[in-house]
Amino acid sequence: MLIGVLSDTHDNLPRIREAVEKLNAIGVEFVIHCGDFIAPFSLKPLSDLRCEYRGVFGNNDGEKSGLRKASEGKIGAEFEELELDRKKIFLCHFHDDISSLAGSGAFDLICFGHTHEPLVETHGTTLILNPGECGGWLYGTSTFATVDLRKMKAQIITLT
Repeated sequence: MLIGVLSDTHDNLPRIREAVEKLNAIGVEFVIHCGDFIAPFSLKPLSDLRCEYRGVFGNNDGEKSGLRKASEGKIGAEFEELELDRKKIFLCHFHDDISSLAGSGAFDLICFGHTHEPLVETHGTTLILNPGECGGWLYGTSTFATVDLRKMKAQIITLT
């Protein structure tokens, strides 16, 4: 199963649309968003995904009730645990406890955001991923990631 991972879209509608187009073209089967959507209107492009998505709140997501409603409940917590293709996945925005989570061996994949910097690491059998900033506001480079859950390999993709 191939999944897409986004984070820190920060209301950048052109970049969100471009990411959605690429995720659809790649043929991902599920999308994870690691927070900092910002406003509910920024979810509109996600409705064009050809697959389901789930997301978590980031530190800049102040209008939580609006995001919950606009996402039809696909966003609703500070962290989320999922199981996809028999892989246990933890998604969050903050990276504070990533090392201890990875060390626990409880998850196959841990996805987070917040730093706006792409990261792909393996700790034991756990793949740790930060897709970077899709919005591109902080560092000027818009990125997202894909993860092949069968091979447990991640790829960072840069938007043009």
